[in-house]
Amino acid sequence: MTTDIIKQLDALAGAHVLVVGDVMLDRFVTGRVERISPEGPIPVLRVEREADMLGGAGNVLRNLTALGARGDLITVVGDDPAGRAVAELVAQDGAGDSRLLVAPGRATTIKERYIAGGQQLLRADREAQGGLAEPVISELVAAVRAALPRAGALVLSDYGKGVLGPEVLAALIEAAGAAACPVVVDPKGRDFMPYRGASLITPNRQELEAAAGRATQSDEEIVEACRTVIERCGVGAVLATRSERGMTLVRRDGEARQFEAEAREVFDVSGAGDTVVAVVSAALAAAVSAADAARLANAAAGIVVGKVGTAVASMGELRRHFSASALAAAESKVVDARGLGACVARWRRAGLTVGFTNGCFDLLHPGHISLLRQARAACDRLIVGLNSDSSVRRLKGDKRPVQGEAARGAVLASLADVDLVVVFAEDTPLALIEAVRPDVLIKGAEYALPEVVGADAVAGYGGRVVLADILPGHSTSRTIERL
Repeated sequence: MTTDIIKQLDALAGAHVLVVGDVMLDRFVTGRVERISPEGPIPVLRVEREADMLGGAGNVLRNLTALGARGDLITVVGDDPAGRAVAELVAQDGAGDSRLLVAPGRATTIKERYIAGGQQLLRADREAQGGLAEPVISELVAAVRAALPRAGALVLSDYGKGVLGPEVLAALIEAAGAAACPVVVDPKGRDFMPYRGASLITPNRQELEAAAGRATQSDEEIVEACRTVIERCGVGAVLATRSERGMTLVRRDGEARQFEAEAREVFDVSGAGDTVVAVVSAALAAAVSAADAARLANAAAGIVVGKVGTAVASMGELRRHFSASALAAAESKVVDARGLGACVARWRRAGLTVGFTNGCFDLLHPGHISLLRQARAACDRLIVGLNSDSSVRRLKGDKRPVQGEAARGAVLASLADVDLVVVFAEDTPLALIEAVRPDVLIKGAEYALPEVVGADAVAGYGGRVVLADILPGHSTSRTIERL
């Protein structure tokens, strides 16, 4: 990773972005399909779990949080259970200065996705209809004007659900201009005229073609379409997202740059546009150039399309992407409790089984490798709980560990069989096991089943415990004695 990129990524963590627009509740219903319905040629989904996440403008907020930036959300929800669920999720993201205005009689948008085997079977939408009433518009505009002096950038996340009508857009863009605050718009529809005065808009190729009224197949056509929109709609720049063909940035001064798509497998494009908007706005708020902001956003988009569901790109993943160091890449697999929860939730939405094992792993030897290989074979994704230095001292004595927890975590994370490493300070990993709720708990066969910490808890919710074969003749204590 170059010094410039390190500085730019570090700058994102200090950015403050105000997000305004259509929020929605993304609901994921995950299960298994094992038969076809006798009532018709459709699959029967045996539901195993449900999860709610912030969508739309809320997903921009989630992406800002994942970057370490500060995001404040101002939006409108209905006086309904979905609106209250959105408020709870916003509070969980720590957006303390957010404002969720309640419009009586308005329905909060819900997008419900049914998933099996990592693939969407169906999406059912329940949406708000029409624009906002005048009292709500006045309250929304006043709230944004009051928050703008603290923001480094304003995001207008337009999903066409009525929060960002033409009157609201004009008032907010004018207010941001007066505050010298850059405005990033995720546009909707064929007419971009309501976004006049915005600093940058981020249409996809189809939206760009409709707004410009001209073909957008070749690189040259994309650039000309961007220039048409800039001149016709009076915006500062266009960052056109082009799926597998990357992104194109065209500025009002005529400069055009192409960013090639990252070479990775695409699982789900849900929310990728929100990720682009979040990264670009955080970068502009941190005084990063538009070209470098687009470069960072292109990398982030490549990360999220490799995930299932409305996903985010974390700072650790971006560092790993730009890093040429294998050690730095491995260290991004060492996560805290927050990062662990997000990864586990994403894996489960994809229908993957989660395994868990734990230990001190001081001076890694072939016995450890054998255990981890068997553990990984028993699940789709393996989490390793690693005893902290203080925990190892209590268990093994004052002369242990030989290697500190950072070194032990980095070595474990460099192994292909290990997907995540999380350090715990307690003498046993019981609290961690209860938080993760692994599908499979793996421990060495030197333990009898009743002796395995967490075995009862895992069996209680239908998980299973695997006792891995022990490779004889290997021991960290014996290695230290020989030394």
